Amino acid sequence: MKVLKFGGTSLGSPEKIKKVKAIVTSKSQNDQLIIVLSAFSGVTNQLHECSQMAEKGDESYKAQLDALINRHLEAVQDLLGAKAQSGIMAKVRLVLNEIEDILKGVFLIQELSSKTLDRVLGSGEVLSALILNEFFFQEGMKSNLINPQEFIVTDSEFGKANVDMSVTEERIKTYLTDQKANVLVCPGFVSKDLYGNSTTLGRGGSDYTAALIAAAMDAPELEIWTDVSGMMTANPKYVKQAFAIPQIDYEEAMELTHFGAKVLYPPSVHPVYKKGIPIFIKNTFDPNAEGTKIHYFPEPDAQSIKGISCIENIALFNLSGSSMVGIPYFSHRLFEALAQARVSVILITQASSEHSICVAIDLEDVEKAKTAIEKAFSLEFKQEMLNPLHVETDLAIVALVSSQMKNHIGLSGKMFSVLGQNGINIKAIAQGSSEKNISAVIEKKQIKKALNTLHESFFLSDLKRINLFIVGTGNVGKTLIDQLNQQAEYLQEHNQIDLRISGIANSRKMLFDLNGVPFDTAVDILMEKGKEMNLDHFLNEMKELNLRNSIFIDNTAHEGVANTYGGILESSISVVTPNKIACTGKYQEYKNLKNLALRFRSHFRFETNVGAGLPVINTLSDLVKSGDEVLGIQAVLSGSLNFIFNNYTGEGDSFADVVKEAQEQGFTEPDPRIDLSGVDVKRKILILLRESGFEMELEDIDTIPFIPEKCMQAENVVSFFDAIAQEEAYFKKLVEEANEEGKKLKYVATFENGKANTGLEKVAPDSPLFNLEGKDNIVLFHTKRYPEQPLVIKGAGAGAAVTASGIFGDIIRIANEL
Repeated sequence: MKVLKFGGTSLGSPEKIKKVKAIVTSKSQNDQLIIVLSAFSGVTNQLHECSQMAEKGDESYKAQLDALINRHLEAVQDLLGAKAQSGIMAKVRLVLNEIEDILKGVFLIQELSSKTLDRVLGSGEVLSALILNEFFFQEGMKSNLINPQEFIVTDSEFGKANVDMSVTEERIKTYLTDQKANVLVCPGFVSKDLYGNSTTLGRGGSDYTAALIAAAMDAPELEIWTDVSGMMTANPKYVKQAFAIPQIDYEEAMELTHFGAKVLYPPSVHPVYKKGIPIFIKNTFDPNAEGTKIHYFPEPDAQSIKGISCIENIALFNLSGSSMVGIPYFSHRLFEALAQARVSVILITQASSEHSICVAIDLEDVEKAKTAIEKAFSLEFKQEMLNPLHVETDLAIVALVSSQMKNHIGLSGKMFSVLGQNGINIKAIAQGSSEKNISAVIEKKQIKKALNTLHESFFLSDLKRINLFIVGTGNVGKTLIDQLNQQAEYLQEHNQIDLRISGIANSRKMLFDLNGVPFDTAVDILMEKGKEMNLDHFLNEMKELNLRNSIFIDNTAHEGVANTYGGILESSISVVTPNKIACTGKYQEYKNLKNLALRFRSHFRFETNVGAGLPVINTLSDLVKSGDEVLGIQAVLSGSLNFIFNNYTGEGDSFADVVKEAQEQGFTEPDPRIDLSGVDVKRKILILLRESGFEMELEDIDTIPFIPEKCMQAENVVSFFDAIAQEEAYFKKLVEEANEEGKKLKYVATFENGKANTGLEKVAPDSPLFNLEGKDNIVLFHTKRYPEQPLVIKGAGAGAAVTASGIFGDIIRIANEL
């Protein structure tokens, strides 16, 4: 004899019921079957809602009940021929009429007892069993309907009755031994107490019915048929990469079901566990899938964690006070009060100082628990021996489950580390001495992020997904996306990094796609499908998505975008940017961003602020972190200015022509005055000084202008070019004076003896700055370790390609640290 249980999702429609019939037909060829059925999908919830509405005197319960009645009558019509309908239709109507009568009484007196509710809720399973038994019979099976209320005996705890195991086992054997039908159809969930009152086994109790029958009849196995192919590594509703666990032992299964794995009702494991009967979790809609086998001592495998589960809608109670220290019975009184209030405790943690006890309970029980605790400790609260009871709601529990935890070191450390790196705050922690699970209480809104982060770390550790949110699709932005496209496959194969554009925006459009915007067509798709850009809306949606390993990339030079970095970092989203505004504002604002990144375990990277793709800031950071001290800096930090003075000789093209060429090649800003004013260089040296540990402001740096003031005051860019063309003699003289001294003109930033300045200088041939070609940058760091021969960093310091590569480098550095 085999026992098969089909859940409500397997019975959601006549088409799905036909798939159940196919499975039963195949399985019944060689074995007698007991088919235990849940109610049709969603019916128990609908019955519960109707009951509550009737209790409140809400007459609209009738409309909802009518819809439920019609659903069952239509199922009969869809599954059975006209001749076969009349007999079963009468039986179905009898059950439905009884529900109507009960709910009418509830509506009239506006009272709903647990006993009455059990009568109503149990009818869903009775109806589904009636209909399927008749369907099986009409399809040629030798089927017979059996009544579990004849053999499952419980106490009178209505709503979740406790089974009398010994009496029930004997009655099951007696009842089923003489059953000759090849297929026995049994409603799940329903039972009776010793006085003949209808009871139920708790929500999900149909699994329990099947397990009780399998254990009593010593069935070779128990099959639970549902809509997924086994117990999953995580809830697939939240974790798309979740997969079925091939095998798992009974204790691991019980832990997973306790912590929210909905494919199996937690008490169902115990009866078959005692008998060593394996449980198979199978998929009704993919019957050939392997599924999950729950049994004794599964073969050991390399996977230390078997599953990650969660319980939603949790509340946390914290009872604390100095009067608790060393006083016996405090815990006893707390748990006794909760027990008397019929409040189940899900998680417990107590400080070793005995100063506080923290318990997690179901959110529905908050008021009952609060009243019970305040009553039990009323004297202590009144005399201020205890602190006011602290209650937190909108929480959830996530749990790692495995029976092998004691054999693996560092699992809890890894769990808390990956959660912390993604900004998931842990409210409470529990790990039993049996080491079957590690549980953590977190905010409910963080469930998806927590589960995906943990699942990726413990099950998909060979591939780390990085979610990118890109703002700005100009030259640098487009080049970055091209580079991402070129390297995406390489990074997956060689670095186990999966980069994905989850959000993209420019000044006109914004777009989000959780499946990733394709790199090769990202900008085109943005312009075609994106909605109107609103920076606040973009940032809010990015934060609400709350994706793990998120990086915000600002490719703009806008102050408004830079001003948002603080809120982004506070959301544990890293920031990468070539935008220098945030790092060159007030020192305290710069320092605050750095502190926020540390506090919220996010990263703030701005390598391209100085030297584009050159490793200037990272090198400087390594020097400072290793204990070196910067004594002086000499640097050419403007690729555009270096290009201009390398190409302007005073003999060929005019100064205005060279500046125009620099603008056209993208080496300068659209308005070249920004580069020629030296403010860009001033910002860059300020960033280097701050990164060196000096508390300086922009106004502390002296700048000696070399462009005539009237040129800088031109009405627009066109007028500016006209103005500098008229000053050609002035610029030519600057070059000639330098040539006469055998020197070259370079725009240099200098820090020495605690003072910094920027300006045009005549550089001698013996200086490392003299032979700086094209648009290259150079930085000389004089430090305690490099006092005589400075540390030199030199290379291309301008252009979309090198800037994008610097941004790319920051992304990879963050990815490697997550």
